[in-house]
Amino acid sequence: MLTIELVPCLSDNYAYLLRDDASNAVGIVDPSEAPPVLKALERHGWTLTHILNTHHHFDHTGGNLPLKEATGAQIVGPKADAHRIPGIDLGVAEGDTVNFGSQTAEIFDIPAHTSGHIAFWFGDARAVFTGDTLFAMGCGRLFEGTPAQMFQAMRKLEALPPETRVYCGHEYTESNGKFALSVEPDNADLQRNMEAVRAARAKGEPTIPSTIGLERATNPFMRAKSVEQLAERRAAKDSFR
Repeated sequence: MLTIELVPCLSDNYAYLLRDDASNAVGIVDPSEAPPVLKALERHGWTLTHILNTHHHFDHTGGNLPLKEATGAQIVGPKADAHRIPGIDLGVAEGDTVNFGSQTAEIFDIPAHTSGHIAFWFGDARAVFTGDTLFAMGCGRLFEGTPAQMFQAMRKLEALPPETRVYCGHEYTESNGKFALSVEPDNADLQRNMEAVRAARAKGEPTIPSTIGLERATNPFMRAKSVEQLAERRAAKDSFR
């Protein structure tokens, strides 16, 4: 079993605390800041062994150095962006795997939001950490990549088993859903999902994780039929209010 706990950071970021129940391996995915992570570790009595970064942005790596200094944890991140990952020990790319106790994470290259963005896919646990490439009902802005790269990233991720839990970098779901409804107002799956999302947010609850199956049914970027359609939808989302 892989235990996964959401750790809210900054205003709307999520880091993810991982524990392999068969070993003493404890990881944190995309720690934007150290204090919430250290508090979570102290609450559980766990010792951090791994820091996993999906991309270089500071709101996903800001906690790297203080956490490494406090715990000695190994930092793993995208090889293509190793020069922009604070404190990195191991750079990985598509085709590589990362051993995490008894668990193994397969690496996917999913650039578009940034040039070196990766995802961590824990197959046995049916969990994928997508950073800022795939959000619940959304995708990241194309800061360093192209619509074609994002389209290809969607193809890689949609090929995962439908029950795969999707852990993304931000609590953007309600906003993403509003845009998705503007694209597909008659999508019944999307309408039902938005009801659940609004109810959760009204109670201050997270909307993460989603699943690959739910994203196939509700995400306008994963559902785009061509690069051109994805590009049109991303440009529209950039100005959507």
